[in-house]
Amino acid sequence: MSDFAETKETQAVQKVAPQTSAVKSFLSGGFGGIAAVLVGHPFDLAKVRIQTSPDGTYKGTADVFKKTFKADGFRGLYRGMATPLVGVTPIFAVSFWAYDLGKKIVYAATPNRASQTLSIPELAFAGFFSAVPTTLLMSPSERIKVVLQTQGSGANKLYNGPVDVVRALYKEGGLASIFRGTGATLLRDGPGSAAYFVAYELIKKSLIPAGKTAADLNPLTVMFAGGMAGVAMWTIAIPPDVLKSRLQSAPAGTYKGTADVLRVLLKTEGPQALFKGLGPAMLRAFPANAACFLGVEYSLRAMNMIW
Repeated sequence: MSDFAETKETQAVQKVAPQTSAVKSFLSGGFGGIAAVLVGHPFDLAKVRIQTSPDGTYKGTADVFKKTFKADGFRGLYRGMATPLVGVTPIFAVSFWAYDLGKKIVYAATPNRASQTLSIPELAFAGFFSAVPTTLLMSPSERIKVVLQTQGSGANKLYNGPVDVVRALYKEGGLASIFRGTGATLLRDGPGSAAYFVAYELIKKSLIPAGKTAADLNPLTVMFAGGMAGVAMWTIAIPPDVLKSRLQSAPAGTYKGTADVLRVLLKTEGPQALFKGLGPAMLRAFPANAACFLGVEYSLRAMNMIW
């Protein structure tokens, strides 16, 4: 093939490269995040309580729901939701924006590629990359949420809300206390986000009918791909999530860091403790992330129709 023909082929390929504006990626991620929190928060509360409570406190997810509802009513199932709900728009927005940016970095680094279809390692890079800026927002949000979720009820309640927690944590140890668990958050979300986006892209692609495009997928298909992406993420994210929850919920000075949490946990409870909360995490993973990707995809389609 001549150089001229190769150049024309490269240009043709580049013309069909998927390009989503940063603004649209950001906004659609925010819509998806809000949907995920509204659907998944009760399961997240159950996960955190199982991970941070002494053995025997709860028999499982249903027991957490039962005891929480008895102590605090229906609102108790959504305790600590204000922080992720308020913070979820920038957190998920940054995640999807950074994922799109990660893909653009791959394209920029491989200008002469023969196909615009990204490989699994390239998708994994973009997914991992998305977790880096997201962690800066996710870590303090998770810290506040975990503290609220693990405090006592009634007379044992320590905080009145997120602002009260921030005030107390800052008084305790400044910004370092508020950002405690940042390393553990990245340890969870880096590999987890890689698995998350790879799974979604591969499953979505496999479900596109012959002769159609991703834009032709119906809501149920989008929800299935999103739900399975959530399952893929939490399959590998639970152990670092346990470490993060322990580190963020413990009184100041209990642990020296993530590695110390791991050492103490393995010594006192064994490796099985790394999988505490797997049940509610999996119960949450499918519906929450099905809602998330439905929000992302359809808000993006709506924006594409407007501008």
